[in-house]
Amino acid sequence: MSEVSVLGVRHHGPGSARAVRGELERLRPDVILIEGPPEADALVALAPDLEPPVALLAHVPGAPSSAAFWPFAAFSPEWQAILYGTSNGVPIRFCDLPAAHSLADDGERAPAGPDEAGDPEREAPSLRTDPIGVLAEAAGYDDPERWWEDVVEHRGGDTPFEVIAEAMAAVREGYEPDEREARREAYMRKTLRAALKQGFGRIAVICGAWHVPALTGPLPPATADNALLRGLPKVKAELTWVPWTYGRLASWSGYGAGITSPGWYHHLFAAPDRPVERWLAGAAAVLRDEGLPVSSAHVIESVRLADSLATLRGRPLAGLGEVTEAARAVLCEGDDLAVELIQRRMVVGDRLGHVSDGTPMVPLQRDLREQQRRLKLKPEALDRELDIDLRKPLDLDRSHLLHRLRLLGVGWGTPGQARGKGTFRETWTLQWRPEHDLALIEHAALGTTVAAAAAQRAGDLAGAESAALADLTSLVEQCLLADLPQALPEVLAALSAKAALDTDVTHLMAALPAMVRAHRYGDVRGTPAEGLAVIVRSMLERICVGLPVAVTGLDDDAAADLLKHVDAVHSAVALLSDDAGEETSPRSRWMVTLRGISDRQDLHGLIEGRLTRILLDSGELDDAGDRMSRAMSRGQAPARAAAWVEGFLAGGGLLLVHDPRLLGLVDGWLTGLSREQFTDVLPLLRRTFGGYAAPERRAIGERLRSSGRDDGEAEPDVDERRAAAAVATVLSIIGKAGG
Repeated sequence: MSEVSVLGVRHHGPGSARAVRGELERLRPDVILIEGPPEADALVALAPDLEPPVALLAHVPGAPSSAAFWPFAAFSPEWQAILYGTSNGVPIRFCDLPAAHSLADDGERAPAGPDEAGDPEREAPSLRTDPIGVLAEAAGYDDPERWWEDVVEHRGGDTPFEVIAEAMAAVREGYEPDEREARREAYMRKTLRAALKQGFGRIAVICGAWHVPALTGPLPPATADNALLRGLPKVKAELTWVPWTYGRLASWSGYGAGITSPGWYHHLFAAPDRPVERWLAGAAAVLRDEGLPVSSAHVIESVRLADSLATLRGRPLAGLGEVTEAARAVLCEGDDLAVELIQRRMVVGDRLGHVSDGTPMVPLQRDLREQQRRLKLKPEALDRELDIDLRKPLDLDRSHLLHRLRLLGVGWGTPGQARGKGTFRETWTLQWRPEHDLALIEHAALGTTVAAAAAQRAGDLAGAESAALADLTSLVEQCLLADLPQALPEVLAALSAKAALDTDVTHLMAALPAMVRAHRYGDVRGTPAEGLAVIVRSMLERICVGLPVAVTGLDDDAAADLLKHVDAVHSAVALLSDDAGEETSPRSRWMVTLRGISDRQDLHGLIEGRLTRILLDSGELDDAGDRMSRAMSRGQAPARAAAWVEGFLAGGGLLLVHDPRLLGLVDGWLTGLSREQFTDVLPLLRRTFGGYAAPERRAIGERLRSSGRDDGEAEPDVDERRAAAAVATVLSIIGKAGG
């Protein structure tokens, strides 16, 4: 006669994990059935060589976006059952609905694994009553999480499996599972029947507490379960182990596990004796590492406070709420930032799992792992700042790898603003996330190495009909940053064809800066960029031909938008060399175009003012003062004059500080406006001068204040009558009224 023990657990529960391990050592089962995808049975033998947190990843070859994860932490009851079975030679079988069926059903959500399936608090709360909430309410608790911790997690490993089964049976009385849940439980029973038929004497089943009533007592006829499972859609699913993070275990959506404190749970599992004292001592160490003064006396008082709070609240052990309140009041002295530090470092934690070299991987994953070792870039869960000097071979290879991964959609590294002005430096923020493995699997068909896959990806993007001109120029830049010369010919050919057909000059202007930067990177990084110079000159020539037409008949918004493109092209042209000679150089051709446009009478004031400033700064004008005088003469509308001033002064006010004539022209025009005219142009002027740095505004004010004395004129008289009211108010404030 076979003996079946169904152990209902809370997924990722440290108390449940200890209790399962202890119960298995007492039962000594002949086979262990665990809630999870049966396709992973062959991967169980790898578990002892893995470092949790890890997850089972199921995906469909050729369509890896259809995927699911089953995460495990060291404190997961299923993980402890796996370790017990592998260390004692006990067969382990997963008994949930196969991933081949779950991934094939597009109408359902991704298959629930140990991160949510069967978890009493988390599984499909919209489809059924929350059983833990019902039991907690019956026990007088307003927080289901706290009730579960008090009756299960804090019992020191003595989890009452029989009591949990009885409670779940009471809650499920009269409950009818939906189609998806019914199929899952039918497959669990099917696996259990198969184990019974094979003659195993002692069978242990590890599943979410919610499913216990469906697996105990008289089972329904096998024919009924087979009918439920007949005709299910099916796909080919492949499974492997991937690293996981505590940050993902703490997530409430996506692939998260629905627990908010994985670091605390890990502590409860790893430190069953004196957990409160050890936790608060660790919190003190974290604060000391940040330079905050925390003494042993602080730790002792915080432990006393946590225990007192637990006693007042009738709890068997101080929980996370009590130790957090104690740490806030004593260790952190009420400082919320210090509490947040403990939350980030300890309550959630920064642990990243690790899988062994023997784990099944696609060649792309394996190549990345080899490169990470060669380049000494270790994947980490927390943000890590990385400064790269492109003049060093090792750093240059690191930059190439990170840029190639970004092309593949693997955002392990996020580029930041490089410190210093040199073009040979890069700054990256590195953070490894579990979904990066899925992205690598998704692009596995592109190549067996990161370089080959990134090059193929670039070619695919270049060949897409929807690729815009700006997208292609950005792609050229990415290929150079990633050192993919094999991909450049195809991308450049697509870019040349697109540029030849695009008649919108703004598209060309938006695309040119990236092309110029790409050409520049070809020099800085030592990467050849043949063909770029020809395309850049061709695009610039077409811009110079089309720009005079594009500046005609613009409203305020269109003028402002075009001006951004003009500034970007002007900055890009400054990066181009003048090796071809002054007469035919890109800079000369661009300046001739701007000079010709600036002399037109039909320009928007913003455009005319900005072109005047660009030409003045480039040494191409010597009559800027006369142009300003004409723009602000009485014959011009105040709004147009204000737009001219905005365009001319955009980017900095030092010109007004060092050129008294221009400052005087602006000052004279402004003081000559009527009240109504001043009100109309004030928003434009505030936008212009508000963008200046405070020292620039101060310097302009000082210049205006001293302008009268510099010219030998007497300071203007003060209107005593108008100032009398203000003077009286100030004297009253300082206590000298009537003085």
